[in-house]
Amino acid sequence: MDSGGWSRRRFVGALAGGAAAAALPSCDDAPAPTTTAAPVPEPSAGPSRGARRPSGPRPLHLGTYTSVEGGGKGIGLAAYDPATGRITAVGIITGVGDPSYLAIHPDRRTLYAVDERDDGAVSAVRLSDRKVLGSRSTGGAAPCHLSVHPGGRWLLSANYGSGSVAVHPIDASGALGERTALVRHSAPAPGPGQEGPHAHQFVTSPDGRHVLAVDLGTDTVYTYRLDDKAGTLTEVARARTRPGAGPRHLTFHPGGRYAYLANEVDNTVAVCSYDAASGRVSVGEAQSTGTGEGTNYPAQLLVTANGRYAYLANRGHNSLTRYAVEADGARLRLLDTVPVGGDFPRQIAFSPEGTLLFAANQKSSTVTVFHVDEANGELRRAGESFRSPVAVCALPL
Repeated sequence: MDSGGWSRRRFVGALAGGAAAAALPSCDDAPAPTTTAAPVPEPSAGPSRGARRPSGPRPLHLGTYTSVEGGGKGIGLAAYDPATGRITAVGIITGVGDPSYLAIHPDRRTLYAVDERDDGAVSAVRLSDRKVLGSRSTGGAAPCHLSVHPGGRWLLSANYGSGSVAVHPIDASGALGERTALVRHSAPAPGPGQEGPHAHQFVTSPDGRHVLAVDLGTDTVYTYRLDDKAGTLTEVARARTRPGAGPRHLTFHPGGRYAYLANEVDNTVAVCSYDAASGRVSVGEAQSTGTGEGTNYPAQLLVTANGRYAYLANRGHNSLTRYAVEADGARLRLLDTVPVGGDFPRQIAFSPEGTLLFAANQKSSTVTVFHVDEANGELRRAGESFRSPVAVCALPL
């Protein structure tokens, strides 16, 4: 396995000068923030009119690298105030190496993490007692993204280093079974400057009919059909970006007909159309991120639940770009950029009610929180940033 591309991806955000951040207290047996087993909107959803405003502290899980200087010791545990956005450290879940990306089961009882290493794996953690339920090989190198199929029976993961996607079954306890599918993106040929495929994301379409893999190395979005009984994958379509775009992250509009693609390499975004019947994605023209001439690596896009606004995390420019979503999702109109208040925002997420936006800033080892104005999409800082070692993922529940 040629890990050159993985090295660039992983260490492009390494801490300058090796500065270490304040670590979360290591207290695996600390009481967990109050949570509920009842399904609530996914953390990626945005402001929803009439959404119930929670009271009391809510759980926040934090991804990191455990094998780099200044990194964490496992999955960080914290609590946040849903009214003020203030974050308080709670403890650490140890026993998972390099948990750089996290996802939650629909029933909110089990947390999943990638083990972003050469010998890649995915791990399951039972949240009631923070017990690691075991790990399973992804069959590839450096898994960097994972998601749970809406039915809760399958875990989807993307191996960046080897350019492949994997499927694992989830049993009734939330634990993972042996891998049922592994597909490597052997075609088309790598894009300009790439030595091979680099799968960066693996998600389910809003209609649930297809699963889509975004590959930075081949400049392609692959559409698969997932057999819900066998856990196998059948490719049904491919969508090419312009050469050298380096697609990283795809986010659907709530209407389900359109999606927005963040292109890491050429610092652009694109509006895509999606056909639910065929699974075919069509990639539109490249659009500006509003970050100017300097070096910038777009990371992730979010869309509010009301479908009116979208936000892009910019690593390098260290900002969040705000877009107005128009024509029922068919257009993005750039509004402004807002300083993120940290260095290298690797990942962003909404609170379940969509009233807060969390930005995990890898180089500054901080998490910044913003209040989201439902009426106009404006972002307002919610106090001082929270210190978290090599913060690469923030998952509020």
